[in-house]
Amino acid sequence: MTDKAGRTTFEERLKALDGIVARMEAGEMTLQESLAAYEEGMKLTRALNEELSQAEKRMQELSGGIIMPMEDAP
Repeated sequence: MTDKAGRTTFEERLKALDGIVARMEAGEMTLQESLAAYEEGMKLTRALNEELSQAEKRMQELSGGIIMPMEDAP
């Protein structure tokens, strides 16, 4: 599934990251494959974190600031 601009969705990127983690945990990759997978995983992690931050910001805007930022949650 892709969004209207042809990019992968949050859920697709999260599933891809889960797949990378599973392959790395299986321990059957070469060092080069592991490094490439790690690099891709870090790119996905950054993109996912950015999207979550944007969603949190939007939720705060919509709620008039009554939603507590995640880093302030107990």
